[in-house]
Amino acid sequence: MINRICNWILYNKMGWTKNVTVDHPDKFIICLAPHTSNWDFVIGQLYTRAECLKTNFLMKKEWFFWPFGKMFHKLGGIPVWRSKHTSMTDNLAETALKSKSFKLCITPEGTRSPNPDWKKGFYFIALKANIPILLYGVDYEKKTITCTEAFIPTGDIDKDMPIIKAYFKNFKGKKPKNFAY
Repeated sequence: MINRICNWILYNKMGWTKNVTVDHPDKFIICLAPHTSNWDFVIGQLYTRAECLKTNFLMKKEWFFWPFGKMFHKLGGIPVWRSKHTSMTDNLAETALKSKSFKLCITPEGTRSPNPDWKKGFYFIALKANIPILLYGVDYEKKTITCTEAFIPTGDIDKDMPIIKAYFKNFKGKKPKNFAY
């Protein structure tokens, strides 16, 4: 029922379309960009519900306060303590290795402000767990959600990151000036 409602809101009422040509295996990381507005979360939640795609997502711990904390956990949120140096990447990779299903969405910019120095945790989780990175672009100008490439990390991050970032160069975020790839 909720998937039909979200489908109607996202595609019929809001006018978004999807161009998703990549298979979604049991385990993957979604690398989602650009991330320029809190609306990205709303669009993402509508999309995953409309497509019956149960994913987890990382979000700064400051959002996990009452009453929102319980809601974000229920939606699949995993709080991130950015001030602490934890082994979150290793823990998530270990979870992916041990789990039958692992679907995690990460916005590598790590902020809604322009940031050309993307976080690399998504890359290392995928590398350590030997799972693909699905490249998802959100384009507000065209109202499209696109995933036409899956990327397998080679271990050479200096070579791989420019390839990953280049995929997103033509997507327009809600606030295009806030996107730096």
